[in-house]
This record gives sequence, C-alpha cells and structure tokens, in this order.
Amino acid sequence: MLTRFKRMLSPSVQKAEKSVFQAEQTPPPSLDVTMQDAKLTGWFQDSGELFSDFMVTSEDSVLDVGCGDGGFISHCAQRGAAVTFVDIDEGKIAEIELRLKDSPARQVRGLVSAANPLPLRDEEFDKVICTEVMEHVDDPERFLAELVRVGKPGALYLLSVPDPASEQVQQLVAPPLYFEKPHHIRIFSRDDFRDLVNQSGLIVEKQTTYGFFWSIFWAFFWTCDQDLDQPWHPLLRHWGTTWETLLSMRDGPRIKQALDEALPKSQVIIARKPT
Repeated sequence: MLTRFKRMLSPSVQKAEKSVFQAEQTPPPSLDVTMQDAKLTGWFQDSGELFSDFMVTSEDSVLDVGCGDGGFISHCAQRGAAVTFVDIDEGKIAEIELRLKDSPARQVRGLVSAANPLPLRDEEFDKVICTEVMEHVDDPERFLAELVRVGKPGALYLLSVPDPASEQVQQLVAPPLYFEKPHHIRIFSRDDFRDLVNQSGLIVEKQTTYGFFWSIFWAFFWTCDQDLDQPWHPLLRHWGTTWETLLSMRDGPRIKQALDEALPKSQVIIARKPT
C-alpha cells in the first residue's frame, strides 16, 4: 500500500502489488480537488496547522515517521520548523531531502530506517507525526512506544490509521494481498485505536475521522485495471470531477462532512505526552 514497502513478487502480481504499496501516497486525477478536500477536512491550514488543532511553528522540532512522499513534513518545513523524516524507502528520503534543501526549515534531516528502534535520542521532538503506518507493523505497542520515547514532555502527536468502515469495503473489493504482510495486517476499531494510544502513556486530546472521497476512490480503483501513472481511467477521472462539483456547491462542505462521518477512509488521533 505504501511506496516504502517493496519486495520481489512474481510477474503475475507485480501490477497489483505496486498499486497496493502506493495507494495512500498516490494522488487521484485532480490535484486541485484533493487539496480542496483536504483543506475542508482540516489539513494544511493557512494558520499553520497541519491538521486542525495540530499547529506547527518555526520553534518546533518535528518528526514524521513513515513519511512516504513527504507531503506533511513539507508543510512543516514551509513553516520554518526543524524537520526530521523517516522511511524505509531510501529513494523517497533522497527526493524529500532534495525538495526541502532550499525550504525555510531550520534543519532538514532524512533517515532511512524501519523505526524498530528509531535511531534518535530520547525526548528530542515537539511534534510527532505518524500516519497510515501502524496497520502495517507487527507490534503496534512497541512501535508506538518508540514514538513516545523520542517526544519531549508535552509533545503533541498526530496519528492516523485506516478506519474500519472503509477497510470493510476494501475486504470485499481489494485483492487479497491488500490484507497480507507487509500491507494491512490488522484493522483497528476506533476503540482499539484510542486504547492503544492511551496505553502508550499519551493523553488523547481529539479523535476524528475523514476521507469519504478516498473510500470511494479506492473502491473504484481496483476494478479499473489502472496502474499508478496517467492517463487515469475514466471512472477515476469522473469521480474526481463529481467530487469537485459537489464541493463547489452551496451545501457541498456540509454534505462532505456527513459523508466523511458515514464512510471515512481514516481515523485520526491528536494526543499529548504528559509533562
């Protein structure tokens, strides 16, 4: 599912495997509509918030574990923060380092690591980001303990995993390898996710869901015989256009919110490390 997880596969499944690895990192046909959708959800706010109630400033030292294509850490770099990003995909790390070389970031540091353990000091970061990773790992408790270890007292955490509502749809339409190692080897209920974070010692400040657009996009994706390069299949293009039209209407944002609650792609927790 993520570009950072790669392995050798037989030719008969290479195309499907590529799609699964890259799904959460690959933009749909219209970049404009995905950014519009993201901002309405609470991402990439002009105020400096990466997500609603997760402010990033130039004073922050920010860590993104499982950074993928680097969209989140790039936002933090543009805010002038000191940024560290970790992924097992060496190519992705090199690309992000090059992209952020001339950014306003106070520091740019990329690390190639499976994060078990993290090659970082204790209590180093003010903000810690980890999105759509814990469903892949063998031991989420141990993995999260590493994230907690490197956060300063009072550090704020932005964590996400797929929502069970969209995962249940994927179980019906995605190829079997989507739910095989190293892809999604577990599904977190919302209570399970909250309990995992609480038991790590973090204090949950907010839990929410989002991503109806993505739930439908990936349900459609599997039937399109589509790789991850343009040209996009007409079904995917039309879905992007339909969503863009909805968001432009008077009640579009309200309808989006209702649909995000009904069939979210992801669940998000913002939590704080005790001081």
